[in-house]
Amino acid sequence: MRKVVIGGGAAGLMAAYAAASNGHEVILLEKNEKLGKKIYITGKGRCNLTNDCCPEEFLQNVVHGGKFLTGAIYRFPPAETMRFFEEHGLPLKVERGKRVFPVSDHASDVTKTLERACRGQGVDIRLNCPVLGISAEGGKVDGVATAGGFVPAENAIVATGGLSYPSTGSTGDGYSFALKAGHLVTPRTPSLVGIEAEGVSSAQGITVKNCTMTAKRKGKAIFSERGELLFTHYGVSGPLVLTLSALLTGQSLADVTCTLDFKPALDERKLDERLLRDLSERANEQMKNVIRGLLPSELGLLVLRRAEIRADKQANAVTREERRRLVDALKNFPLKLTGLRGFEEAVITSGGVSLKEVDPKTMQSKLVRGLFFAGEVLDVDAFTGGFNLQIAFSTGYLAGKGEIYDGFAK
Repeated sequence: MRKVVIGGGAAGLMAAYAAASNGHEVILLEKNEKLGKKIYITGKGRCNLTNDCCPEEFLQNVVHGGKFLTGAIYRFPPAETMRFFEEHGLPLKVERGKRVFPVSDHASDVTKTLERACRGQGVDIRLNCPVLGISAEGGKVDGVATAGGFVPAENAIVATGGLSYPSTGSTGDGYSFALKAGHLVTPRTPSLVGIEAEGVSSAQGITVKNCTMTAKRKGKAIFSERGELLFTHYGVSGPLVLTLSALLTGQSLADVTCTLDFKPALDERKLDERLLRDLSERANEQMKNVIRGLLPSELGLLVLRRAEIRADKQANAVTREERRRLVDALKNFPLKLTGLRGFEEAVITSGGVSLKEVDPKTMQSKLVRGLFFAGEVLDVDAFTGGFNLQIAFSTGYLAGKGEIYDGFAK
């Protein structure tokens, strides 16, 4: 049987390998000049390729599509991904949060390993080969149309990615293929992306390593975690913010309130004691200098403004009420969120091919025999930490292994 894989990213490469290792003739079509362009920029160029956790814990980090992904994650879990790479010559290491990286810290080594594994199984890799459409006469795939001609095939695996980082080739081609095949495609929105916020641009470039971010909708907590946060020209970013963004995709932020606790290790009483000591020891200094002992200068000035304390006020003139307001500003700094950033900056896409129309055991379309979907093109997404690449590997593996027997995938 000939299988054509459309897309040479994480899902496509794994699908091609799985299909070829099952004895099939496999042709991988990639429209870019090289494979894995998005892999190259993941994990800041280091590639956090999976998370070293059990399937149960993994599924707790899936935001959309957890039930659908259950079979895929159990069949090809993170442990299998790690085994695959190490058996194909790529040493791995596990860092904070169980994040898995190549020992080399080079994302390019992940792509090279996948390519080497595919070529070792005889996969025919064709670069600079954009796909124009999928032919499915009589409800069954019979080939793929490319800019270079028609490629006959019994199976087509769509692994084209989503809309995030369009410069890498993720321009939504797979959604068009799905729609033409009669599939429903759910609304797509950016996820794992920075969030725009009012009044904090003066602190741009400042990173707070240990901060608790809490978000509530109509007074009910929807998120509260401690971690790293980065102030930008548009608002905020960093690991905490990316995680929160996954919970806010496609939703109005009008009823969301957000606060930052810059001193989560101290309760209000202990923080007040710390302030009293600082004010006493630096009694003749201005508050803009005193606050530097707690926060970077520009961020400290924002906090002082929130507490309604003049930056040039001397420490020995700060009143008890002003000190109370300063404690509150440090522990409950309000952040007015106004919107998510766009696909150009998003790590992943939320939304995609409807899961109701895809067999979770094989990733085959329930509408067209021989048509499979894998990776970000599906309506699945997870938090940051290697989970989304693992979804690509797991769904790609199942799509590659999927067989058709009497019209049904097995």
